[in-house]
Amino acid sequence: MDIRQLIDTTRMTTYQWFIIGLACFLNALDGYDLVAMAFTSSSVSEEFGLSGAQLGWLLSSALIGIGIGSFLLAPLADRYGRKKLILAALSIDLVGLTMSAFSDSYGELLFWRVITGIGVGGILACVTVVVSEFTNLRFRGLATSIYSAGYGLGASLCGVLAAQFIPTYGWESIFLTGAVLTAVSLVATVIFLPESVDYLRAQGREDDVRSIARRIGKGVDFTVAPPAPAPERSNLREILSGPWLATTLKLWVAFSLITAGFNFANQWTPKLLTEYGLSAQQGIIGGIMLSFGGTIGSLIYGVLTTRIDARRTLVAFSLLSAVVLVGFITAASWPMVMFALGVGVGMLLNGCVTGMYTVTPQAYPSALRTTGVGSAIGISRAGAVLAPIVVGYLLDAGWSPVALYTGAAVLVSLTAVALVGVREHRVAVVTQPVSPEVPEPVRS
Repeated sequence: MDIRQLIDTTRMTTYQWFIIGLACFLNALDGYDLVAMAFTSSSVSEEFGLSGAQLGWLLSSALIGIGIGSFLLAPLADRYGRKKLILAALSIDLVGLTMSAFSDSYGELLFWRVITGIGVGGILACVTVVVSEFTNLRFRGLATSIYSAGYGLGASLCGVLAAQFIPTYGWESIFLTGAVLTAVSLVATVIFLPESVDYLRAQGREDDVRSIARRIGKGVDFTVAPPAPAPERSNLREILSGPWLATTLKLWVAFSLITAGFNFANQWTPKLLTEYGLSAQQGIIGGIMLSFGGTIGSLIYGVLTTRIDARRTLVAFSLLSAVVLVGFITAASWPMVMFALGVGVGMLLNGCVTGMYTVTPQAYPSALRTTGVGSAIGISRAGAVLAPIVVGYLLDAGWSPVALYTGAAVLVSLTAVALVGVREHRVAVVTQPVSPEVPEPVRS
């Protein structure tokens, strides 16, 4: 069989799971990087004398950078290789974190946070595809969920370190710690992460494909057939034309809605709980419950996809998220019930994000995969950036926390509608006519 079929249908090896673990670590760094500004916002605001609007832009700056990085870097990965672009993105991230720590003004910090986001955007698009390409069909959803769980772990680590480091070493220490961790990940990626076999196969580099196959424990008993004919260059025009147009637009809408709901809940929950009448400490605990639930949600989603279609699981998660969002805020008068529902909100919304990272790469052929994922992530940044800003305006206009959570619930539930008709792309590689055979079941 072909190398792609071999990876898709044979058991996962130890090295393949190690690659998933490395991807989880890289995503944990992304989670750390993205919440670093939130945990340092009070200290930064005090030092630079920031207004609420300035702080809002500062909190959104890395998200803006992610959109830029996803659009600019992701298509290059389909042309020059996944690993090369991951290394380039990590280098950009390292520079952004380091310079953020040494920023002397609001303008400098804003600029370097955008640069950090560009690196994170490139990492997200490329690593998501690598996870999909090095996992067999049966455990692809679970592998993606393990990878996605890293975000919550990294965000939690940042919060713990912020509580310990900022009073003693200042807000700069959080960015410097992130830079050190990124440098470690850069070295680990150089040493341990192989290049994508799908990319190498498309380039006709058979010797490199066989070398990586031996490295991940697949031996050499396979063919390296060329993939189905694909465009010479991977760009947005290809995924916005022909049979890919409808799929791309649906994924863009779904990704944007989920991202908007996710960022609304994670960024505004502490503040909205205090607006509802709870103490600041209770607001913080509510935010922590969402982060904790997020890590669990990724794993639960992944386990479910080993038995249930990934898209159907995502639809169910989005509808349940809408219900629990409303229940969470209406239970604020009973803090213990609210905290329990907060875990559910984090679990379901993070499961939805994991679902989008699972479903999106499956919808495209190899040559368009990174461009498809990168563009979806880039478009979804609009929801990520706009949601916190719009909520601020609505709150000033007199919207209650219950009304805001209900509005977010409606948006999240519309994801189920947007995903109607999205299917996994499958292309069988056949070197010569053969009789149909029933493939052996995948065993772990």
